[in-house]
Amino acid sequence: MKTINHLIGIATFIAMLVTSTTFAQLDLPRGSQKATVSQTVGISKIYIKYSRPSVNGREVWGKLVPYGMNNLGFGTATESPWRAGANENTVIKFTDDVTIEGKPLKAGVYGLHMIVHENDTATLIFSNSHTAWGSYFYKPSEDALRVEVNTKSIPHTELLTYDFIAVDANSATAALNWEKKQIPFKIELDVTSIVLNDIRQKLENQPGFNKQSWEQAANYALNNGGDLDEALSWVNAAISGQFFSQQDFNNTNIKAGILNKLGRKDEAVAAIESYMPKASLLEMHQIGRQFITFGLTDKALDVFKQNEKNNKGQWPVHYGLARGYSAQGNYKEALKHLRIALKNAPNAGSKGRVQANIEKLEKGEDIN
Repeated sequence: MKTINHLIGIATFIAMLVTSTTFAQLDLPRGSQKATVSQTVGISKIYIKYSRPSVNGREVWGKLVPYGMNNLGFGTATESPWRAGANENTVIKFTDDVTIEGKPLKAGVYGLHMIVHENDTATLIFSNSHTAWGSYFYKPSEDALRVEVNTKSIPHTELLTYDFIAVDANSATAALNWEKKQIPFKIELDVTSIVLNDIRQKLENQPGFNKQSWEQAANYALNNGGDLDEALSWVNAAISGQFFSQQDFNNTNIKAGILNKLGRKDEAVAAIESYMPKASLLEMHQIGRQFITFGLTDKALDVFKQNEKNNKGQWPVHYGLARGYSAQGNYKEALKHLRIALKNAPNAGSKGRVQANIEKLEKGEDIN
């Protein structure tokens, strides 16, 4: 009985050894190294994961990468695009909805394939299948999007490289660069809508338990074309009615800006005036400047005069008076106060700004 059990044990060990030998793969360096590139646009992320073949003296376009669709001689696809890299699928991921070359594509992960054409154009394919090896199992029915782009000639690039060659507040242009060809494609996002939707969700969660979140939300909506009534409700929550609410200069200023933009200037002024009794020297200076932006130059000058009366000889009361008189076109009086401000400016940076404004006034230019 012991002999039989011993033999069974040996047989089991051999079977396990054969199985592990058959299926195990060593982790060795690849000829085409893996790479990942990413870009943030607004608060959204774009990732491209790919493998990087080298030119290695080969003729790439039309040869190593044949033009058009091709039968690769393996897999289930009878016609395949290029895998836009090497080895496994080139994968592109969007954390939010995008448009590619003006065409919409939902947030998600996609296999990226390309059909390179002989006439300096290419077809980009974003496939719902992103886990396959190469394009051997490509199915047109799994396409999420196809777009046409123009290719460009570039200096020699030995290693296939994806890069983000242009980025602005609402878009990024990604590009494949290899040999002497670049295949670029523009990715655009509705950043404001994405951010505002994220804000709404976060205000219902932990960030909503402090007033700074509500102030930031209101300020973002004010300055980026958001719903102003919604922004007003957010800043009102920061000012009063919640356990964390407290009126301060920042949220009062935001509220005034929203009310002014809504065309409710009298309410904007009233909001600011409600805070003025506790405003500091610098806050009063900013209130005066805010009234100038509202077009209320008389009220602005009154604020600057009150600030000078309460804080005689201190910086920046004369700078404020200069702004108030300049807003009314009284450059002579403004220059007088700027020259006083130049003498009591606290540092070289402040003196430089005052001097630059003196020069503007001397040319007959408003300093606001």
